[in-house]
Amino acid sequence: MVKLKVKRIDKTLPLPVKGSKGSSGFDIYSSCDCILNPFEFKTIPTGIAIELKKGYEAQIRPRSGLASKNGIGILNSPGTIDSDYRGEILVVLFNFSKKRYRIKKGDRIAQLVISKIIDASLEESENLKRTKRGKRGFGSTGR
Repeated sequence: MVKLKVKRIDKTLPLPVKGSKGSSGFDIYSSCDCILNPFEFKTIPTGIAIELKKGYEAQIRPRSGLASKNGIGILNSPGTIDSDYRGEILVVLFNFSKKRYRIKKGDRIAQLVISKIIDASLEESENLKRTKRGKRGFGSTGR
């Protein structure tokens, strides 16, 4: 188990929590009230900062309930929090619906998922190993 240090910038909000024992992500909260108009995006503060160990990242992912019930998603999903970032976590919410959506301080707006990072290096090459698929892109597998 990885320990994640969390600094509460807004001490009126609870620490992030998992919704169930099987949940992958911690629910994180809005630290402000605001309105998201149709097809508008806003950067929402969460009132927390984290300290990740090197070799890990935090991903900010949408909440399925917000998406399915209200058309609210995350514009840069998943957002990445690098292990050397110590500032407040911000979430770029987008209103994909035709209705105004009110966000209240303390509303669950996103999930925080911790992932291990594989360290990789790049090696330039003029030739890549051939595959059956080759250069065929989007939709080329017929699925």
